[in-house]
Amino acid sequence: MSESTTAATGIPKEIERFNIIFRIQHVLMFTTFLILSFTGWGLKYAHDPEGLSSIWIRIWGGPDTAGLIHRIAGVTMLFDFVWHVIYLVYLFATKQMTINARTTVIPLPKDIFDVIKNFMYFFGLSKEKAKFGKYSYAQKFDYWAVFWGMFIIGFSGYALAFPMQVSYIIPSFATGWIWELLGLMHSDEALLAIVFILFWHFYNEHLKPEVFPMSWIWITGRISTEQLKHHHPLEYELLFPGEAKKEKKG
Repeated sequence: MSESTTAATGIPKEIERFNIIFRIQHVLMFTTFLILSFTGWGLKYAHDPEGLSSIWIRIWGGPDTAGLIHRIAGVTMLFDFVWHVIYLVYLFATKQMTINARTTVIPLPKDIFDVIKNFMYFFGLSKEKAKFGKYSYAQKFDYWAVFWGMFIIGFSGYALAFPMQVSYIIPSFATGWIWELLGLMHSDEALLAIVFILFWHFYNEHLKPEVFPMSWIWITGRISTEQLKHHHPLEYELLFPGEAKKEKKG
């Protein structure tokens, strides 16, 4: 927690939400994602000599260079993802992270009720919004979508990048259609990921009026206690129970 505290309450002005390792993993993830998106678009339509993709692919040095950059970025993203999973296992094994209903990123039944309660609020059927812990249902959905995407894009991308190695594990009856299927899986899931990031992640984390034009948490890793109290009241109550009780009485 921050050493600086508010004079009135004695609680920190801000707390650490994500440590440096999580922030580095996030930077690697979105950097490789952007490179993969830019090069992948050009590679998919590089055969069209008159199209915009033909111009775009030349910016990356042509299909061969763009393909090499694409594969390097893809492998880097996979290593980053594996590093993230191993780090989570380490945090759980050392009890630095525990499954607490107010702090876990794991989806819980409460998240379903939070969705219902929020929609009731949006439609004027409830006077109160749902109260979230460290992660809202939207943030959990955002987080776990990466796991789903990495499974599909990661496997199909690895197979397309290293077909000789992968061909040893592909059964003979699938050789006539598996490569076309893997290409469709890779391309369509990548398009879905791009749309999801642009319209869901960017709006929820950066483009909302209260944080526009950008939330700084991904850089500093810190959130103010005022923001914490407003957006994650259950976590605020967990971290500062005495202050939360005083505010409720007041």
